[in-house]
Amino acid sequence: MLESRKQFLVNAVLNYFSTLCSITPGFIQEMEKNVKPLLVKKNKYILSPIDNNDYVFFVATGIVRGFIKDDDKEITTWISLGNEFVGAIQHPEENIQPSIEYLQALENSELVAIPNLLIDKLYENYHETNIIGRKILALQYHAASERAIIARIPSAERRYEKFLEMNHFDVSKVPLRCIASYLGMRLETLSRIRSKLVKEMA
Repeated sequence: MLESRKQFLVNAVLNYFSTLCSITPGFIQEMEKNVKPLLVKKNKYILSPIDNNDYVFFVATGIVRGFIKDDDKEITTWISLGNEFVGAIQHPEENIQPSIEYLQALENSELVAIPNLLIDKLYENYHETNIIGRKILALQYHAASERAIIARIPSAERRYEKFLEMNHFDVSKVPLRCIASYLGMRLETLSRIRSKLVKEMA
């Protein structure tokens, strides 16, 4: 990756932070020294259960999903279309260890890997980290609540409609198999629902 592109990605995450709270020169320097810009090719894993869960990732461009495996079945747990933080499941009071969750790029994606150790250091030394962290956690909690609402809707058709209501993006960018597993339905069921909705809108 070109140095200019690396700096662009670091600036992207710094700009995101600055929309949440003013950041100090020391905070910026720590970020520039310690984060890792990444280019992940389509369908490649960013993280899997064989990896140590050492980082939180900022998705600058591309599409990323989280999923778990149940026997040979993949179950998508979330989908990110960028400009947000993602990471694998980890108990906040336990030592860093592999997660059951996989993180996968669904298209060529650019991310910034932020070490958990750096996050701890920023919390200890830079007051703005507490404000930034609180606001990001609030956004993450809201997103998790929306996912919980969708999962509890008994009608498959209504789950898909609610998914469209809550996610204002071009769903054609996300493979249908991932949307189907996220919504807890078979691919054939999702295809039938989509075809029905298209006919109703015609």
